[in-house]
Amino acid sequence: MDGENGSNVCRVNSERHTCNILYYTRKERMKKLLALLVFVPAVGNAQTVTPNFTQGSMQATTTTTTTIDRVIETDVMGGAYSSWSGTNITPSGDITNGSTTFSVHTAGDPFQLEITTRAAGTIEEITITEDIDMTSTTTSLSIFSQ
Repeated sequence: MDGENGSNVCRVNSERHTCNILYYTRKERMKKLLALLVFVPAVGNAQTVTPNFTQGSMQATTTTTTTIDRVIETDVMGGAYSSWSGTNITPSGDITNGSTTFSVHTAGDPFQLEITTRAAGTIEEITITEDIDMTSTTTSLSIFSQ
């Protein structure tokens, strides 16, 4: 203590020394003591556990199942297309003209005519449905000793 203001470590408050717990009211002292008790760790008989085994093993098995259900849809698009082929056939004009006629070139001989016309747009739709089920199993073995 320095004689005038109390301990050199304590602050001087206008009402009392704030570091000396005896100057607080009873209610304030209880609050301060409870606050201190909360921060003081509980001391008990801490026991150290030492394992007694000298060797051992552990086996773990993990099974994973995966299911995939998917649908793949494909639209094949194409442009307008017109063609003709044949034997012993003669066209009267351009194949793209709607009024074109075909006649047999040599009468009495065999003939063949094939006309293919396709408008622009979807020419084929493909749908593939897949159901995939996968199961994997992993087994691990750990062997240990002291």
